Amino acid sequence: MTEPVDHPNPAADSNDRPALSVVAPCFNEEEVLSEFHRRMSTVCEQLTQSYEIVLVDDGSKDATWRLMNELAEHDPHLVLVKLSRNHGHQLALTAGLSVCRGGRVLIIDADLQDSPEHLPQMLEIMDRGADVVYGQRRHRAGESRFKLWTAAAFYRVLNRLSETPIPADTGDFRLISRPALDVLQAMPEQHRFIRGMVSWIGFRQEPFLFDRDARFAGETKYPFRKMFRLAMDALVSFSTWPLKLANILGLLAVLVGLLLLVWAVVAGLRSHAGAGRLAVLGVMALFSSVQLFVLGVLGAYLGRLYEQSKGRPLFIIETIRRA
Repeated sequence: MTEPVDHPNPAADSNDRPALSVVAPCFNEEEVLSEFHRRMSTVCEQLTQSYEIVLVDDGSKDATWRLMNELAEHDPHLVLVKLSRNHGHQLALTAGLSVCRGGRVLIIDADLQDSPEHLPQMLEIMDRGADVVYGQRRHRAGESRFKLWTAAAFYRVLNRLSETPIPADTGDFRLISRPALDVLQAMPEQHRFIRGMVSWIGFRQEPFLFDRDARFAGETKYPFRKMFRLAMDALVSFSTWPLKLANILGLLAVLVGLLLLVWAVVAGLRSHAGAGRLAVLGVMALFSSVQLFVLGVLGAYLGRLYEQSKGRPLFIIETIRRA
Protein backbone atom coordinates (compact mmCIF):
# COMPACT_ATOMS: atom_id res chain seq x y z
CA MET A 1 0.00 0.00 0.00
CA THR A 2 1.29 3.46 -0.84
CA GLU A 3 2.61 5.38 2.17
CA PRO A 4 2.79 9.07 1.20
CA VAL A 5 4.38 9.94 4.53
CA ASP A 6 7.47 7.94 3.57
CA HIS A 7 8.02 9.65 0.24
CA PRO A 8 10.46 12.52 -0.23
CA ASN A 9 8.26 15.59 0.03
CA PRO A 10 9.91 18.64 1.61
CA ALA A 11 6.63 20.50 1.83
CA ALA A 12 5.12 17.72 3.92
CA ASP A 13 7.92 17.91 6.48
CA SER A 14 7.95 21.67 7.14
CA ASN A 15 5.99 23.29 9.98
CA ASP A 16 4.39 19.98 10.98
CA ARG A 17 2.58 19.91 7.67
CA PRO A 18 0.46 16.75 7.24
CA ALA A 19 1.42 14.49 4.37
CA LEU A 20 -2.11 14.43 2.96
CA SER A 21 -5.10 16.76 2.91
CA VAL A 22 -8.57 15.99 1.62
CA VAL A 23 -10.74 18.99 0.70
CA ALA A 24 -14.49 18.46 0.26
CA PRO A 25 -16.96 21.32 -0.33
CA CYS A 26 -20.39 20.58 1.16
CA PHE A 27 -23.75 22.19 0.51
CA ASN A 28 -26.83 20.57 2.09
CA GLU A 29 -25.10 17.19 2.39
CA GLU A 30 -26.61 15.92 5.66
CA GLU A 31 -27.84 12.72 3.98
CA VAL A 32 -24.41 11.67 2.72
CA LEU A 33 -21.88 13.34 5.03
CA SER A 34 -21.55 10.54 7.61
CA GLU A 35 -20.97 7.90 4.95
CA PHE A 36 -18.46 10.12 3.14
CA HIS A 37 -16.56 10.67 6.39
CA ARG A 38 -16.53 6.95 7.18
CA ARG A 39 -15.23 5.91 3.77
CA MET A 40 -12.76 8.77 3.38
CA SER A 41 -11.34 8.28 6.89
CA THR A 42 -10.95 4.54 6.33
CA VAL A 43 -8.93 5.11 3.15
CA CYS A 44 -6.72 7.78 4.74
CA GLU A 45 -5.99 5.68 7.83
CA GLN A 46 -4.80 2.83 5.63
CA LEU A 47 -2.31 5.18 4.00
CA THR A 48 -0.93 7.35 6.79
CA GLN A 49 -1.70 8.87 10.17
CA SER A 50 -0.46 12.24 8.93
CA TYR A 51 -3.61 13.48 7.24
CA GLU A 52 -6.47 15.96 7.56
CA ILE A 53 -9.94 16.09 6.05
CA VAL A 54 -11.13 19.65 5.38
CA LEU A 55 -14.92 19.93 5.17
CA VAL A 56 -16.25 23.25 3.88
CA ASP A 57 -19.84 24.20 4.71
CA ASP A 58 -20.91 26.44 1.83
CA GLY A 59 -23.85 28.12 3.60
CA SER A 60 -25.91 24.95 3.97
CA LYS A 61 -29.57 25.31 4.96
CA ASP A 62 -29.89 21.84 6.50
CA ALA A 63 -28.08 20.14 9.39
CA THR A 64 -24.74 19.83 7.55
CA TRP A 65 -22.80 22.13 9.93
CA ARG A 66 -24.21 20.49 13.05
CA LEU A 67 -23.35 17.06 11.70
CA MET A 68 -19.81 18.21 10.85
CA ASN A 69 -19.30 19.29 14.46
CA GLU A 70 -20.64 15.99 15.77
CA LEU A 71 -18.17 14.10 13.60
CA ALA A 72 -15.31 16.38 14.71
CA GLU A 73 -16.01 15.51 18.37
CA HIS A 74 -14.72 12.00 17.65
CA ASP A 75 -12.20 12.64 14.85
CA PRO A 76 -9.19 14.92 15.45
CA HIS A 77 -8.28 14.70 11.76
CA LEU A 78 -11.27 16.83 10.75
CA VAL A 79 -10.88 20.52 9.93
CA LEU A 80 -14.19 22.37 9.63
CA VAL A 81 -14.66 25.55 7.59
CA LYS A 82 -17.93 27.47 7.68
CA LEU A 83 -18.46 30.19 5.08
CA SER A 84 -20.55 33.25 5.90
CA ARG A 85 -23.00 32.44 3.09
CA ASN A 86 -23.36 30.28 0.02
CA HIS A 87 -20.50 31.28 -2.29
CA GLY A 88 -20.87 28.47 -4.82
CA HIS A 89 -18.91 25.28 -5.35
CA GLN A 90 -15.81 26.77 -6.96
CA LEU A 91 -15.27 29.42 -4.28
CA ALA A 92 -16.06 26.98 -1.47
CA LEU A 93 -13.42 24.69 -2.91
CA THR A 94 -11.00 27.63 -3.10
CA ALA A 95 -11.66 28.38 0.57
CA GLY A 96 -10.87 24.79 1.53
CA LEU A 97 -7.68 24.83 -0.50
CA SER A 98 -6.57 28.01 1.28
CA VAL A 99 -6.99 26.32 4.66
CA CYS A 100 -5.52 22.88 3.95
CA ARG A 101 -1.87 22.26 4.88
CA GLY A 102 -1.02 18.90 3.31
CA GLY A 103 1.93 18.15 1.08
CA ARG A 104 -0.52 16.41 -1.24
CA VAL A 105 -4.14 17.50 -1.60
CA LEU A 106 -7.10 15.45 -2.81
CA ILE A 107 -10.06 17.45 -4.13
CA ILE A 108 -13.28 15.46 -3.91
CA ASP A 109 -17.01 16.17 -3.58
CA ALA A 110 -18.88 14.76 -0.60
CA ASP A 111 -21.64 13.15 -2.69
CA LEU A 112 -19.52 9.97 -3.23
CA GLN A 113 -19.87 10.03 -7.00
CA ASP A 114 -16.07 10.13 -7.01
CA SER A 115 -14.99 7.19 -4.88
CA PRO A 116 -12.55 7.82 -1.98
CA GLU A 117 -11.18 4.32 -2.60
CA HIS A 118 -9.44 5.59 -5.75
CA LEU A 119 -6.97 7.62 -3.68
CA PRO A 120 -4.25 4.91 -3.37
CA GLN A 121 -4.09 4.48 -7.14
CA MET A 122 -3.88 8.24 -7.65
CA LEU A 123 -1.03 8.42 -5.12
CA GLU A 124 0.82 5.73 -7.04
CA ILE A 125 0.63 7.84 -10.21
CA MET A 126 1.91 10.86 -8.29
CA ASP A 127 4.75 8.73 -6.90
CA ARG A 128 5.95 8.30 -10.48
CA GLY A 129 6.51 12.05 -10.80
CA ALA A 130 3.16 13.68 -11.56
CA ASP A 131 2.26 16.98 -9.89
CA VAL A 132 -1.42 16.68 -10.77
CA VAL A 133 -3.44 13.47 -11.12
CA TYR A 134 -6.88 14.28 -12.52
CA GLY A 135 -9.82 11.90 -12.56
CA GLN A 136 -11.06 11.24 -16.10
CA ARG A 137 -14.44 9.54 -16.35
CA ARG A 138 -14.93 6.50 -18.54
CA HIS A 139 -18.54 6.02 -17.47
CA ARG A 140 -20.97 8.15 -15.44
CA ALA A 141 -23.68 6.24 -13.59
CA GLY A 142 -26.96 7.87 -12.63
CA GLU A 143 -26.72 10.72 -15.14
CA SER A 144 -29.43 11.63 -17.64
CA ARG A 145 -28.72 11.45 -21.37
CA PHE A 146 -29.18 15.21 -21.58
CA LYS A 147 -26.52 15.86 -18.94
CA LEU A 148 -24.11 13.37 -20.50
CA TRP A 149 -24.57 14.90 -23.95
CA THR A 150 -24.24 18.50 -22.79
CA ALA A 151 -21.13 17.69 -20.70
CA ALA A 152 -19.46 15.95 -23.63
CA ALA A 153 -20.35 18.79 -26.00
CA PHE A 154 -19.14 21.41 -23.52
CA TYR A 155 -15.64 19.99 -23.15
CA ARG A 156 -15.18 19.47 -26.86
CA VAL A 157 -16.39 22.95 -27.76
CA LEU A 158 -14.28 24.50 -24.99
CA ASN A 159 -11.15 22.72 -26.20
CA ARG A 160 -11.79 23.94 -29.72
CA LEU A 161 -12.02 27.53 -28.53
CA SER A 162 -9.64 27.65 -25.57
CA GLU A 163 -5.98 28.58 -25.76
CA THR A 164 -5.42 26.17 -22.82
CA PRO A 165 -6.12 22.47 -23.48
CA ILE A 166 -8.50 21.14 -20.81
CA PRO A 167 -8.87 17.34 -20.56
CA ALA A 168 -12.32 16.12 -21.59
CA ASP A 169 -14.67 14.28 -19.23
CA THR A 170 -13.05 15.59 -16.07
CA GLY A 171 -14.37 17.36 -13.00
CA ASP A 172 -12.59 18.79 -9.99
CA PHE A 173 -11.73 15.32 -8.62
CA ARG A 174 -7.94 15.34 -8.59
CA LEU A 175 -4.79 14.99 -6.50
CA ILE A 176 -2.45 18.01 -6.45
CA SER A 177 1.06 18.42 -5.10
CA ARG A 178 1.82 21.33 -2.78
CA PRO A 179 4.04 23.21 -5.32
CA ALA A 180 1.27 23.07 -7.94
CA LEU A 181 -1.35 24.09 -5.39
CA ASP A 182 0.70 27.09 -4.27
CA VAL A 183 0.75 28.38 -7.87
CA LEU A 184 -3.00 27.77 -8.21
CA GLN A 185 -3.70 29.66 -5.00
CA ALA A 186 -1.78 32.67 -6.28
CA MET A 187 -4.32 33.14 -9.10
CA PRO A 188 -6.83 35.85 -8.05
CA GLU A 189 -9.75 35.24 -10.45
CA GLN A 190 -13.19 36.02 -9.02
CA HIS A 191 -15.01 33.87 -11.60
CA ARG A 192 -13.22 30.58 -11.13
CA PHE A 193 -13.19 27.47 -13.30
CA ILE A 194 -10.73 25.46 -11.22
CA ARG A 195 -10.24 22.48 -13.53
CA GLY A 196 -9.27 24.92 -16.28
CA MET A 197 -7.00 26.88 -13.94
CA VAL A 198 -5.22 23.68 -12.93
CA SER A 199 -4.65 22.86 -16.59
CA TRP A 200 -3.29 26.36 -17.18
CA ILE A 201 -0.58 26.20 -14.50
CA GLY A 202 1.25 23.39 -16.28
CA PHE A 203 3.50 21.03 -14.32
CA ARG A 204 3.34 17.33 -15.06
CA GLN A 205 -0.30 16.23 -15.19
CA GLU A 206 -1.46 12.63 -15.60
CA PRO A 207 -4.98 11.15 -15.98
CA PHE A 208 -6.54 8.54 -13.75
CA LEU A 209 -9.30 6.71 -15.61
CA PHE A 210 -12.27 5.63 -13.50
CA ASP A 211 -15.99 4.88 -13.61
CA ARG A 212 -18.05 7.48 -11.76
CA ASP A 213 -20.72 6.20 -9.36
CA ALA A 214 -24.25 7.46 -8.98
CA ARG A 215 -24.88 9.97 -6.21
CA PHE A 216 -25.09 8.18 -2.82
CA ALA A 217 -28.03 10.23 -1.53
CA GLY A 218 -29.70 13.61 -1.85
CA GLU A 219 -30.05 15.80 -4.92
CA THR A 220 -27.52 17.21 -7.35
CA LYS A 221 -26.18 20.65 -6.44
CA TYR A 222 -25.53 21.46 -10.11
CA PRO A 223 -28.86 21.98 -11.90
CA PHE A 224 -28.86 23.25 -15.46
CA ARG A 225 -28.78 26.91 -14.38
CA LYS A 226 -25.56 26.46 -12.41
CA MET A 227 -24.02 24.27 -15.10
CA PHE A 228 -24.73 26.98 -17.68
CA ARG A 229 -23.17 29.64 -15.46
CA LEU A 230 -20.07 27.49 -14.95
CA ALA A 231 -19.83 26.92 -18.70
CA MET A 232 -20.00 30.69 -19.33
CA ASP A 233 -17.27 31.30 -16.73
CA ALA A 234 -15.12 28.67 -18.42
CA LEU A 235 -15.66 30.08 -21.91
CA VAL A 236 -15.02 33.71 -20.99
CA SER A 237 -12.07 32.87 -18.70
CA PHE A 238 -10.22 30.64 -21.14
CA SER A 239 -11.13 31.89 -24.59
CA THR A 240 -11.33 35.15 -26.52
CA TRP A 241 -13.30 33.47 -29.28
CA PRO A 242 -16.61 35.14 -28.33
CA LEU A 243 -14.93 38.49 -29.07
CA LYS A 244 -13.59 37.18 -32.37
CA LEU A 245 -17.02 35.80 -33.20
CA ALA A 246 -18.55 39.22 -32.54
CA ASN A 247 -16.10 40.76 -35.01
CA ILE A 248 -16.87 38.12 -37.64
CA LEU A 249 -20.62 38.57 -37.23
CA GLY A 250 -20.19 42.34 -37.47
CA LEU A 251 -18.34 42.00 -40.78
CA LEU A 252 -20.92 39.55 -42.11
CA ALA A 253 -23.74 41.88 -41.06
CA VAL A 254 -22.10 44.76 -42.94
CA LEU A 255 -21.75 42.59 -46.06
CA VAL A 256 -25.33 41.35 -45.92
CA GLY A 257 -26.55 44.87 -45.18
CA LEU A 258 -24.77 46.25 -48.23
CA LEU A 259 -26.29 43.54 -50.41
CA LEU A 260 -29.76 44.29 -49.05
CA LEU A 261 -29.26 48.01 -49.65
CA VAL A 262 -28.23 47.35 -53.25
CA TRP A 263 -31.34 45.19 -53.61
CA ALA A 264 -33.47 48.00 -52.14
CA VAL A 265 -32.02 50.55 -54.58
CA VAL A 266 -32.56 48.24 -57.55
CA ALA A 267 -36.10 47.45 -56.39
CA GLY A 268 -36.82 51.17 -56.02
CA LEU A 269 -35.55 51.92 -59.52
CA ARG A 270 -37.83 49.20 -60.85
CA SER A 271 -40.76 50.67 -58.89
CA HIS A 272 -41.01 47.67 -56.54
CA ALA A 273 -41.55 49.96 -53.57
CA GLY A 274 -42.76 47.19 -51.27
CA ALA A 275 -39.67 45.09 -51.83
CA GLY A 276 -37.44 48.08 -51.16
CA ARG A 277 -39.12 48.81 -47.82
CA LEU A 278 -38.81 45.16 -46.79
CA ALA A 279 -35.11 45.21 -47.68
CA VAL A 280 -34.55 48.34 -45.57
CA LEU A 281 -36.43 46.81 -42.62
CA GLY A 282 -34.34 43.66 -43.01
CA VAL A 283 -31.14 45.68 -42.90
CA MET A 284 -32.29 47.49 -39.74
CA ALA A 285 -33.31 44.26 -38.00
CA LEU A 286 -30.05 42.55 -38.97
CA PHE A 287 -27.85 45.37 -37.72
CA SER A 288 -29.86 45.71 -34.51
CA SER A 289 -29.59 42.00 -33.67
CA VAL A 290 -25.86 41.93 -34.38
CA GLN A 291 -25.33 45.04 -32.23
CA LEU A 292 -27.20 43.47 -29.34
CA PHE A 293 -25.16 40.29 -29.65
CA VAL A 294 -21.88 42.21 -29.72
CA LEU A 295 -22.93 44.30 -26.72
CA GLY A 296 -23.81 41.11 -24.84
CA VAL A 297 -20.37 39.60 -25.53
CA LEU A 298 -18.59 42.80 -24.52
CA GLY A 299 -20.75 42.99 -21.40
CA ALA A 300 -19.73 39.48 -20.34
CA TYR A 301 -16.05 40.41 -20.44
CA LEU A 302 -16.47 43.92 -19.02
CA GLY A 303 -18.66 42.60 -16.20
CA ARG A 304 -15.92 40.23 -15.11
CA LEU A 305 -13.33 43.01 -15.29
CA TYR A 306 -15.59 45.17 -13.12
CA GLU A 307 -16.03 42.41 -10.55
CA GLN A 308 -12.28 41.82 -10.48
CA SER A 309 -11.46 45.53 -10.16
CA LYS A 310 -13.47 45.90 -6.93
CA GLY A 311 -10.89 43.75 -5.16
CA ARG A 312 -13.37 42.04 -2.85
CA PRO A 313 -12.26 38.82 -1.10
CA LEU A 314 -13.11 35.66 -2.99
CA PHE A 315 -14.89 34.23 0.06
CA ILE A 316 -15.61 35.02 3.71
CA ILE A 317 -14.84 32.38 6.33
CA GLU A 318 -17.04 32.67 9.41
CA THR A 319 -15.51 29.85 11.45
CA ILE A 320 -12.58 27.44 11.28
CA ARG A 321 -12.48 24.51 13.69
CA ARG A 322 -9.36 22.43 14.12
CA ALA A 323 -8.66 19.65 16.62
